[in-house]
Amino acid sequence: MTRYVVCGEALIDLIPDLDAERSTISSIWDARSAGGPMNSAIALARQGQRVEFLGRLGSDRFGRQLTSHLEANNVGLKLAAETSQATSLAIVSLDSKGHATYNFHFSNTANFGWQANELPELGVNDWLHIASLVLVVPPGDAALLEWVKGGTTPMSIDVNVRPTVMPDPEEYWTKIEPWLIAVGARRGIIKGSDEDIAFLAGPARLPRLAGNAGVELARRYGAPWVVLTLGEDGAVACNAEGDIIRVPVRPVDVVDTVGAGDTFMSGFLSAYVGDQLSLRDSLRRGVVASSIVCTRKGANPPTMEEIEALS
Repeated sequence: MTRYVVCGEALIDLIPDLDAERSTISSIWDARSAGGPMNSAIALARQGQRVEFLGRLGSDRFGRQLTSHLEANNVGLKLAAETSQATSLAIVSLDSKGHATYNFHFSNTANFGWQANELPELGVNDWLHIASLVLVVPPGDAALLEWVKGGTTPMSIDVNVRPTVMPDPEEYWTKIEPWLIAVGARRGIIKGSDEDIAFLAGPARLPRLAGNAGVELARRYGAPWVVLTLGEDGAVACNAEGDIIRVPVRPVDVVDTVGAGDTFMSGFLSAYVGDQLSLRDSLRRGVVASSIVCTRKGANPPTMEEIEALS
Protein backbone atom coordinates (compact mmCIF):
# COMPACT_ATOMS: atom_id res chain seq x y z
CA MET A 1 0.00 0.00 0.00
CA THR A 2 1.28 3.44 -0.91
CA ARG A 3 2.32 5.62 1.99
CA TYR A 4 1.60 9.31 1.37
CA VAL A 5 4.11 11.67 2.95
CA VAL A 6 2.54 15.13 3.03
CA CYS A 7 5.01 17.94 3.65
CA GLY A 8 4.13 21.48 4.58
CA GLU A 9 2.55 23.75 7.14
CA ALA A 10 0.05 23.18 9.91
CA LEU A 11 -1.38 26.34 11.41
CA ILE A 12 -4.42 27.90 13.05
CA ASP A 13 -7.10 29.62 10.96
CA LEU A 14 -8.88 32.33 12.93
CA ILE A 15 -12.32 32.52 11.30
CA PRO A 16 -14.79 35.22 12.41
CA ASP A 17 -18.07 34.07 13.92
CA LEU A 18 -20.39 36.23 11.86
CA ASP A 19 -23.42 35.22 13.93
CA ALA A 20 -21.98 36.28 17.27
CA GLU A 21 -22.59 39.66 18.82
CA ARG A 22 -19.77 42.07 18.10
CA SER A 23 -18.66 45.36 19.56
CA THR A 24 -15.76 47.72 19.20
CA ILE A 25 -14.09 46.14 22.23
CA SER A 26 -14.38 42.44 21.36
CA SER A 27 -15.18 39.93 18.63
CA ILE A 28 -15.61 36.15 18.49
CA TRP A 29 -13.25 33.97 16.45
CA ASP A 30 -13.17 30.24 15.78
CA ALA A 31 -9.62 28.87 16.07
CA ARG A 32 -9.55 26.08 13.47
CA SER A 33 -6.81 23.54 12.88
CA ALA A 34 -5.68 24.26 9.33
CA GLY A 35 -2.88 24.67 6.82
CA GLY A 36 -3.18 23.40 3.26
CA PRO A 37 -0.80 20.42 3.58
CA MET A 38 -2.31 19.37 6.91
CA ASN A 39 -5.79 19.59 5.33
CA SER A 40 -4.63 17.31 2.50
CA ALA A 41 -3.05 14.82 4.93
CA ILE A 42 -6.27 14.57 6.97
CA ALA A 43 -8.40 14.35 3.83
CA LEU A 44 -6.27 11.46 2.54
CA ALA A 45 -6.51 9.66 5.89
CA ARG A 46 -10.30 10.07 5.95
CA GLN A 47 -10.34 8.37 2.54
CA GLY A 48 -8.63 5.33 4.05
CA GLN A 49 -5.11 6.09 2.87
CA ARG A 50 -1.91 5.58 4.87
CA VAL A 51 -0.49 9.04 5.61
CA GLU A 52 2.48 10.54 7.41
CA PHE A 53 2.65 14.29 8.05
CA LEU A 54 6.08 15.81 7.50
CA GLY A 55 5.71 19.14 9.25
CA ARG A 56 7.16 21.22 12.08
CA LEU A 57 4.76 21.55 15.01
CA GLY A 58 4.91 24.12 17.79
CA SER A 59 4.83 23.22 21.47
CA ASP A 60 2.35 25.97 22.46
CA ARG A 61 -1.37 25.46 23.06
CA PHE A 62 -2.18 25.80 19.36
CA GLY A 63 0.60 23.37 18.48
CA ARG A 64 -0.88 20.80 20.85
CA GLN A 65 -4.26 21.33 19.21
CA LEU A 66 -2.77 20.61 15.77
CA THR A 67 -0.94 17.52 17.01
CA SER A 68 -4.10 16.17 18.62
CA HIS A 69 -6.12 16.88 15.47
CA LEU A 70 -3.67 14.97 13.27
CA GLU A 71 -3.60 12.04 15.69
CA ALA A 72 -7.40 11.98 15.97
CA ASN A 73 -7.61 11.66 12.18
CA ASN A 74 -5.12 8.76 11.97
CA VAL A 75 -2.34 10.79 10.39
CA GLY A 76 1.08 9.50 11.38
CA LEU A 77 3.57 11.84 13.06
CA LYS A 78 6.73 9.72 12.96
CA LEU A 79 8.28 12.14 10.46
CA ALA A 80 7.06 15.36 12.10
CA ALA A 81 9.43 17.63 14.03
CA GLU A 82 8.34 19.14 17.36
CA THR A 83 9.81 22.58 17.99
CA SER A 84 9.79 25.15 20.77
CA GLN A 85 8.58 27.85 18.37
CA ALA A 86 5.09 29.33 18.29
CA THR A 87 2.37 28.16 15.92
CA SER A 88 1.65 30.16 12.76
CA LEU A 89 -1.69 32.00 12.51
CA ALA A 90 -3.89 32.87 9.53
CA ILE A 91 -6.60 35.53 9.85
CA VAL A 92 -9.41 34.49 7.49
CA SER A 93 -11.77 36.92 5.78
CA LEU A 94 -14.86 35.66 3.95
CA ASP A 95 -16.71 37.53 1.20
CA SER A 96 -20.45 37.33 0.52
CA LYS A 97 -19.99 34.08 -1.44
CA GLY A 98 -17.90 32.40 1.26
CA HIS A 99 -14.65 32.83 -0.67
CA ALA A 100 -11.73 32.98 1.75
CA THR A 101 -8.71 35.28 1.78
CA TYR A 102 -5.89 35.08 4.31
CA ASN A 103 -3.50 37.30 6.22
CA PHE A 104 -0.67 35.41 7.87
CA HIS A 105 1.44 35.83 11.01
CA PHE A 106 4.63 33.82 10.46
CA SER A 107 7.60 35.54 12.11
CA ASN A 108 9.75 32.99 13.99
CA THR A 109 7.00 30.36 13.91
CA ALA A 110 7.42 26.60 13.74
CA ASN A 111 6.48 25.83 10.14
CA PHE A 112 9.34 27.44 8.30
CA GLY A 113 12.57 26.59 10.12
CA TRP A 114 13.45 23.35 8.32
CA GLN A 115 16.95 21.96 8.79
CA ALA A 116 18.51 19.31 6.56
CA ASN A 117 18.78 16.84 9.45
CA GLU A 118 15.02 16.98 10.00
CA LEU A 119 14.24 15.65 6.52
CA PRO A 120 13.96 11.87 6.07
CA GLU A 121 15.00 9.47 3.36
CA LEU A 122 11.83 8.18 1.71
CA GLY A 123 11.18 4.68 0.41
CA VAL A 124 10.07 3.12 -2.86
CA ASN A 125 6.47 2.77 -1.65
CA ASP A 126 6.17 6.43 -0.64
CA TRP A 127 4.42 9.23 -2.53
CA LEU A 128 5.59 12.71 -1.51
CA HIS A 129 3.13 15.60 -1.71
CA ILE A 130 4.54 19.01 -0.82
CA ALA A 131 2.54 22.19 -0.92
CA SER A 132 1.85 25.78 -0.23
CA LEU A 133 3.78 28.24 1.88
CA VAL A 134 6.77 26.04 2.78
CA LEU A 135 7.74 26.33 -0.89
CA VAL A 136 8.43 30.06 -0.63
CA VAL A 137 8.86 31.14 3.02
CA PRO A 138 12.45 31.33 4.31
CA PRO A 139 14.55 30.04 5.83
CA GLY A 140 13.21 26.50 5.48
CA ASP A 141 12.27 26.69 1.79
CA ALA A 142 15.91 26.33 0.70
CA ALA A 143 16.48 23.19 2.79
CA LEU A 144 13.27 21.61 1.44
CA LEU A 145 14.19 22.37 -2.16
CA GLU A 146 17.63 20.80 -1.82
CA TRP A 147 16.04 17.73 -0.20
CA VAL A 148 13.59 17.34 -3.09
CA LYS A 149 16.36 17.76 -5.66
CA GLY A 150 18.24 14.88 -4.04
CA GLY A 151 15.32 12.43 -3.95
CA THR A 152 13.75 9.96 -6.34
CA THR A 153 10.39 9.21 -4.71
CA PRO A 154 7.37 9.91 -6.97
CA MET A 155 5.76 13.17 -5.97
CA SER A 156 3.29 15.98 -6.51
CA ILE A 157 3.32 19.67 -5.71
CA ASP A 158 0.57 22.23 -5.10
CA VAL A 159 1.88 25.77 -5.66
CA ASN A 160 -1.14 27.27 -3.77
CA VAL A 161 -0.09 30.90 -4.25
CA ARG A 162 -0.66 33.26 -1.29
CA PRO A 163 -0.23 36.86 -2.53
CA THR A 164 -0.70 38.31 0.96
CA VAL A 165 2.58 36.62 1.94
CA MET A 166 4.49 37.73 -1.15
CA PRO A 167 2.53 40.33 -3.15
CA ASP A 168 5.08 40.77 -5.97
CA PRO A 169 4.37 38.24 -8.77
CA GLU A 170 7.93 38.51 -10.05
CA GLU A 171 9.35 37.60 -6.63
CA TYR A 172 6.84 34.78 -6.20
CA TRP A 173 7.70 33.31 -9.59
CA THR A 174 11.41 33.43 -8.73
CA LYS A 175 10.60 31.31 -5.68
CA ILE A 176 8.23 28.87 -7.41
CA GLU A 177 10.05 28.15 -10.68
CA PRO A 178 12.93 26.17 -9.08
CA TRP A 179 10.30 23.89 -7.56
CA LEU A 180 8.68 23.33 -10.95
CA ILE A 181 12.07 22.44 -12.40
CA ALA A 182 12.78 20.00 -9.55
CA VAL A 183 9.37 18.35 -9.71
CA GLY A 184 9.49 18.08 -13.50
CA ALA A 185 12.91 16.41 -13.25
CA ARG A 186 11.26 13.73 -11.09
CA ARG A 187 8.30 13.44 -13.51
CA GLY A 188 6.01 14.67 -10.76
CA ILE A 189 2.51 16.14 -10.93
CA ILE A 190 2.08 19.91 -10.71
CA LYS A 191 -1.16 21.24 -9.24
CA GLY A 192 -2.42 24.81 -9.11
CA SER A 193 -5.57 26.86 -9.51
CA ASP A 194 -6.87 29.36 -12.02
CA GLU A 195 -6.16 32.06 -9.41
CA ASP A 196 -2.56 30.86 -9.13
CA ILE A 197 -2.20 31.09 -12.92
CA ALA A 198 -3.74 34.58 -13.01
CA PHE A 199 -1.23 35.78 -10.40
CA LEU A 200 1.84 34.16 -11.98
CA ALA A 201 0.96 34.53 -15.67
CA GLY A 202 2.82 37.79 -16.25
CA PRO A 203 6.28 36.99 -14.87
CA ALA A 204 5.98 33.36 -15.98
CA ARG A 205 4.83 34.43 -19.47
CA LEU A 206 1.99 31.91 -19.29
CA PRO A 207 -1.26 32.02 -21.28
CA ARG A 208 -4.13 33.42 -19.25
CA LEU A 209 -6.45 30.51 -20.11
CA ALA A 210 -5.88 27.85 -17.46
CA GLY A 211 -5.91 24.88 -19.84
CA ASN A 212 -3.40 26.46 -22.18
CA ALA A 213 -1.28 27.48 -19.21
CA GLY A 214 -1.31 23.89 -17.98
CA VAL A 215 -0.09 22.61 -21.34
CA GLU A 216 2.69 25.19 -21.37
CA LEU A 217 3.80 24.27 -17.84
CA ALA A 218 3.88 20.58 -18.76
CA ARG A 219 5.96 21.30 -21.87
CA ARG A 220 8.32 23.65 -20.12
CA TYR A 221 9.07 21.58 -17.01
CA GLY A 222 8.53 17.98 -18.09
CA ALA A 223 5.62 17.13 -15.81
CA PRO A 224 3.50 14.26 -17.19
CA TRP A 225 0.36 16.07 -16.01
CA VAL A 226 -0.51 19.53 -14.73
CA VAL A 227 -3.78 19.60 -12.78
CA LEU A 228 -5.66 22.88 -12.36
CA THR A 229 -8.76 23.67 -10.33
CA LEU A 230 -11.09 26.24 -11.89
CA GLY A 231 -13.53 27.14 -9.13
CA GLU A 232 -17.07 27.08 -10.49
CA ASP A 233 -15.78 25.59 -13.77
CA GLY A 234 -14.46 22.35 -12.24
CA ALA A 235 -10.97 21.05 -12.96
CA VAL A 236 -8.65 20.16 -15.85
CA ALA A 237 -5.59 18.00 -16.39
CA CYS A 238 -3.14 18.90 -19.15
CA ASN A 239 -0.06 17.30 -20.69
CA ALA A 240 2.75 18.39 -22.98
CA GLU A 241 1.03 16.88 -26.03
CA GLY A 242 -1.83 19.33 -25.63
CA ASP A 243 -4.37 16.90 -24.21
CA ILE A 244 -6.83 18.65 -21.86
CA ILE A 245 -9.24 16.57 -19.79
CA ARG A 246 -12.07 18.54 -18.19
CA VAL A 247 -14.43 17.62 -15.36
CA PRO A 248 -17.31 19.97 -14.43
CA VAL A 249 -18.05 21.21 -10.95
CA ARG A 250 -20.72 19.61 -8.78
CA PRO A 251 -23.08 22.48 -7.76
CA VAL A 252 -23.57 22.92 -4.00
CA ASP A 253 -24.68 25.58 -1.56
CA VAL A 254 -21.33 27.05 -0.54
CA VAL A 255 -20.70 27.85 3.11
CA ASP A 256 -17.04 28.74 2.52
CA THR A 257 -14.14 27.59 0.33
CA VAL A 258 -11.61 27.00 3.12
CA GLY A 259 -9.69 23.82 2.31
CA ALA A 260 -11.35 23.28 -1.07
CA GLY A 261 -8.16 23.00 -3.13
CA ASP A 262 -6.40 20.87 -0.52
CA THR A 263 -9.37 18.48 -0.38
CA PHE A 264 -9.54 18.32 -4.17
CA MET A 265 -5.90 17.24 -4.33
CA SER A 266 -6.41 14.54 -1.72
CA GLY A 267 -9.35 13.13 -3.67
CA PHE A 268 -7.33 13.22 -6.88
CA LEU A 269 -4.28 11.54 -5.35
CA SER A 270 -6.25 8.85 -3.53
CA ALA A 271 -7.87 7.90 -6.83
CA TYR A 272 -4.93 8.34 -9.22
CA VAL A 273 -2.10 7.01 -7.05
CA GLY A 274 -3.85 4.83 -4.48
CA ASP A 275 -6.65 3.28 -6.54
CA GLN A 276 -4.98 3.76 -9.96
CA LEU A 277 -8.14 5.11 -11.54
CA SER A 278 -8.21 6.94 -14.85
CA LEU A 279 -7.25 10.59 -14.91
CA ARG A 280 -10.85 11.62 -15.59
CA ASP A 281 -12.20 9.54 -12.70
CA SER A 282 -9.47 10.88 -10.44
CA LEU A 283 -10.38 14.47 -11.31
CA ARG A 284 -14.02 13.61 -10.68
CA ARG A 285 -13.26 12.27 -7.19
CA GLY A 286 -11.30 15.41 -6.42
CA VAL A 287 -14.16 17.63 -7.55
CA VAL A 288 -16.72 15.68 -5.48
CA ALA A 289 -14.53 15.80 -2.37
CA SER A 290 -13.96 19.51 -2.84
CA SER A 291 -17.66 20.22 -3.34
CA ILE A 292 -18.48 18.51 -0.04
CA VAL A 293 -15.96 20.52 1.97
CA CYS A 294 -17.44 23.73 0.52
CA THR A 295 -20.76 22.93 2.21
CA ARG A 296 -19.05 23.00 5.64
CA LYS A 297 -17.48 25.68 7.77
CA GLY A 298 -13.70 25.51 7.56
CA ALA A 299 -11.53 22.66 6.33
CA ASN A 300 -13.57 19.59 7.29
CA PRO A 301 -12.84 16.99 4.58
CA PRO A 302 -15.26 14.15 3.79
CA THR A 303 -14.76 10.44 4.30
CA MET A 304 -14.59 8.01 1.40
CA GLU A 305 -18.13 6.87 2.22
CA GLU A 306 -19.38 10.45 1.87
CA ILE A 307 -17.54 10.87 -1.45
CA GLU A 308 -18.86 7.60 -2.86
CA ALA A 309 -22.42 8.51 -1.86
CA LEU A 310 -22.26 11.53 -4.18
CA SER A 311 -20.14 10.06 -6.99
